[in-house]
Amino acid sequence: MAKKAKGNRIQIIMECTEHKTSGMPGTSRYVTTKNRKNTTQRLELKKYNPILKRMTVHKEIK
Repeated sequence: MAKKAKGNRIQIIMECTEHKTSGMPGTSRYVTTKNRKNTTQRLELKKYNPILKRMTVHKEIK
């Protein structure tokens, strides 16, 4: 059973947008945390995609 989150920090999953549109097999995903009180909108960061071998934009999913 998962523990209930304490405070304002929640765990989020970030997925590469360029990789999804390229049609190549596999996915580039990162797991991180954010403070939902300070950052209410969806997070968008530049992260390294090991499959495409370059920096790409990763957006928060679900």
